[in-house]
Amino acid sequence: MIQSALNTLLATAGDVLPVVTFIGAFQVFVIRRPLRNFRRLLAGLVFTVLGLGLFLVGLEQALFPLGRLMAQQLTNPEFLMRGVDAVAIDWTAYTWVYVFALAIGFSTTIAEPALLAVAMKANDTSGGAISVWGLRVAVAIGVAVGVSLGCFRIITGLPLHIFILVGYVIVMIQTVWAPRLIIPLAYDSGGVTTSTVTVPLVTALGLGLAETVPGRSPLLDGFGLVAFASLFPIISVLAYAQLTVFMNRIRTTGKNNGRNRAESNYREES
Repeated sequence: MIQSALNTLLATAGDVLPVVTFIGAFQVFVIRRPLRNFRRLLAGLVFTVLGLGLFLVGLEQALFPLGRLMAQQLTNPEFLMRGVDAVAIDWTAYTWVYVFALAIGFSTTIAEPALLAVAMKANDTSGGAISVWGLRVAVAIGVAVGVSLGCFRIITGLPLHIFILVGYVIVMIQTVWAPRLIIPLAYDSGGVTTSTVTVPLVTALGLGLAETVPGRSPLLDGFGLVAFASLFPIISVLAYAQLTVFMNRIRTTGKNNGRNRAESNYREES
């Protein structure tokens, strides 16, 4: 394991080297100014390589095996046939797979650092109009539903492109009616979910399902969950914005009706 970690660190350093070389050459030959805080930058670069390398080791040693293990256990015939006739095993027998997909999609998205950064920036830019937790929960719900629906697609073997096409049609319809200020943020919310925490577990879950469900190919059916995790947060954030606008209109209408009644009563008393 130590040898594998060292090899991963060396490979990570080799991957980072072209980026550092390009930035250094651009700084020297184009900007023609020395780098500020060179020691701090060098220390940060070392921490970056160490962090990326250890993260990749963690993926191989923990997250990928964990996702596959859960998929294997939840799709084990002995687990599925508890109280169910073997002939009756169809997509409805995988209820716990859908529940697990909902839970893992929601929890990993809440823990996603990229989403937290975007939510905090959105809150600052909007002057508090966009809630940090409101945006995070809306995105997490979208990922949870998307991953669960993606698992349903893998189990049933339905075509991936049908789900994606229908999803983007819904996004286009929502875009027409959603508040203009939330549309770019909603589209970005789909991208921030494909980051360090969500992708490894979701990918491992999809591959594990495709390997254990009879008649499924890991290459053809195992991938595609990340696409669901990117698409459905757009739908959920747009729906969150539309629901907020709708609730505000109801509150405003209620306040106006209350004022009108008060004014009418005052006039009658006068």
